[in-house]
Amino acid sequence: MDENIIEVQDFNFYYGEFHALKDLNLSIKRNKITALIGPSGCGKSTFLRSLNRMNDTIKGTRVEGKILLDGKNIYDEDVDVAVLRQRVGMVFQRPNPFPQSVYDNVAFGPRVLGMAKNGDLDAIVEESLRGAALWDEVKDRLDESALSLNPGQQQRLCIARTVAVKPEVILMDEPASALDPVATLSIEELMRQLAENYTIVIVTHNMQQAARVSDWTGFFWLGRLVEFGETDQVFRAPKEELTEAYITGRRG
Repeated sequence: MDENIIEVQDFNFYYGEFHALKDLNLSIKRNKITALIGPSGCGKSTFLRSLNRMNDTIKGTRVEGKILLDGKNIYDEDVDVAVLRQRVGMVFQRPNPFPQSVYDNVAFGPRVLGMAKNGDLDAIVEESLRGAALWDEVKDRLDESALSLNPGQQQRLCIARTVAVKPEVILMDEPASALDPVATLSIEELMRQLAENYTIVIVTHNMQQAARVSDWTGFFWLGRLVEFGETDQVFRAPKEELTEAYITGRRG
């Protein structure tokens, strides 16, 4: 099995006439955490959403180049976007549980996809909540509204909802930015555990977080990928002056 699960080749993205992402080339390693850093408006989240075609919902967008998932261009006309988003799940900046029970939040995807045949839905829900390090906290509250959970628990519930459909890649758009420091650390610890079974790509404004949790780091600036490499190298010995200036706080 190829160690690169995603290959980005000469990728460009446009919002109408605005050229938001320019000539991106990078490889995302299987079962590793890749962090995307850079100032606001530099294209990080646009690129993240390009990996499961979430930008398709925005009128007037277009792409050039390729994003290969296990060798198949996800922008080919014959790609089923619903299947793509099952394989490449997403966790958003703010927890967004459905206004349903804890159980029904996790069960939602497997029900829609017909994964819960033979009465194994309970097992899928438990396995997913355990995978999101939430089972022990909610096992006696499965029938309660998900909105009754605290923000950190809600975000882990959203992660459980994502892993319930058995994705290969999990995209996380600043998943801890709305959380307190304790909840943030629990999400970071969870990411390391999840990377044993999933490939994770995270957008973060928190450079300390990127340095703590990621294996690979990409630095974006004005829609370009300035530098991409192993996290230790990018933070300790950046090859580009602009990367060093941003990491040290002189630019940004």
